[in-house]
Amino acid sequence: MTDDKKAHTEDAGGKPQTSGSPPLPTINFATFIFSLNSSALVQLGMMEDPMTGQKTKNLPMAKQTIDVISMLEEKTRGNLDGDEAAMIKNILYDLRILYVKEKG
Repeated sequence: MTDDKKAHTEDAGGKPQTSGSPPLPTINFATFIFSLNSSALVQLGMMEDPMTGQKTKNLPMAKQTIDVISMLEEKTRGNLDGDEAAMIKNILYDLRILYVKEKG
């Protein structure tokens, strides 16, 4: 099979992906919020950074990420279904508790 005949798709960043690449998850509100949650957990030092494999803390960035999720909660209020609203509320609660523990 030549390169011209390979199936091409685009990843979330718009970069071409060949059919041999693992599929990316469907982007929806939940996966977007879970992605921000994962970023905040990395920034809080709770998870390894996938790029470095190291656990490092960056509390100012964690606070900013938590604030972004909070802003999204505010701006989408009334437009989310019950599961989405509960998910974002629970994620914010957990992240805020973790942030306070790390900050203290």
